[in-house]
Amino acid sequence: MPTARQRRDRHGRGVRGPLAWPRVPAMTSRSAAFDDLVLDAVERIERRVGIGEVEFAVEMVPPSDPSPWEARQVPLSRLFPADGDLPPRVVLYRRPIETRVEDPIDLAAIVNDIVVEQLAGALGVEPSTLDPNYHRDGYDD
Repeated sequence: MPTARQRRDRHGRGVRGPLAWPRVPAMTSRSAAFDDLVLDAVERIERRVGIGEVEFAVEMVPPSDPSPWEARQVPLSRLFPADGDLPPRVVLYRRPIETRVEDPIDLAAIVNDIVVEQLAGALGVEPSTLDPNYHRDGYDD
């Protein structure tokens, strides 16, 4: 009887493994790559200026029931101000942001600008204070 290491499937091919090793970018999901872009943007700002206790989250899509004061277009992100013991929260919506990007190379820049805008709103400062390279290109959030 073969040992566990020598065991093969019924076609004699042996145990199948992953198609790519974990370190290969092909193993990174789109949502994990997007999360990394958000973390990179937050870390860049945090190194430049202290941001205090602000929570960040990424959701796939915004809820289908917008608040009455929000525009009827699909938001790219949302800032929830501090409430009691809860710190301010910034939520980025991955799919609306990805669909607004024409070239995937621009995704990192747009994510950075959205994080800068929302963080500036949470801290009550101008976006250019947090990131001197900030520029608003006409995407809506």
